[in-house]
Amino acid sequence: MNVLWQCPPDAIAAIVLAHGAGAGMTHRSMQAIADAFERRGLATLRFNFPFIEAGRNRTDSPAVATATIAAAFRIARERTDLQLWLGGHSFGGRMASHAVLDQNLDPAGLIFCSFPLHPSGSPDVARAAHLESVRLPMLFLSGSRDELADSNLLKGVVAKLPSAQLHWLETGDHGYRVLKRSRTTPEDIFDEMARVAREFVERRSA
Repeated sequence: MNVLWQCPPDAIAAIVLAHGAGAGMTHRSMQAIADAFERRGLATLRFNFPFIEAGRNRTDSPAVATATIAAAFRIARERTDLQLWLGGHSFGGRMASHAVLDQNLDPAGLIFCSFPLHPSGSPDVARAAHLESVRLPMLFLSGSRDELADSNLLKGVVAKLPSAQLHWLETGDHGYRVLKRSRTTPEDIFDEMARVAREFVERRSA
């Protein structure tokens, strides 16, 4: 398995970071997340799902996706002694949560970048039904304009998870595009994600 490993010298933890359904580990958004996390002392290990490696558009089955995540997790375990977290963008993050249950993985917690709660235009919470069985700290980094995560529904999901936190990325959409004219914070959206992730990891590691 080909992986991309970014580890700053002052890293406090590492995150196995799975990509979304639309692009692979080298996509500019995945690179921006990894770079921002590195600036905040968080190492990342990225990898591609088989469908990306094969040049297919259709995502892998949950069984294949979770097995791939488990393989990447093992590689990270062999590479570093840092506390190991798991997560990803959209499809990758959702599959990471299933991998914890289906592949018996033991990360310190989960970090979801744009958790895809439902298809666009079809608000529902069925995709989150399994999360109550994942008894780990969970951080949801969700854009306030994310069309795949109705705000009220996502709030309700997170409220039922005892060790979960939801952080809204102001004016961000599912792919992290922001409305520059109406966004009140000057902080770059990727730097905001990394800052909140670092704070969450530190609190849960204390």
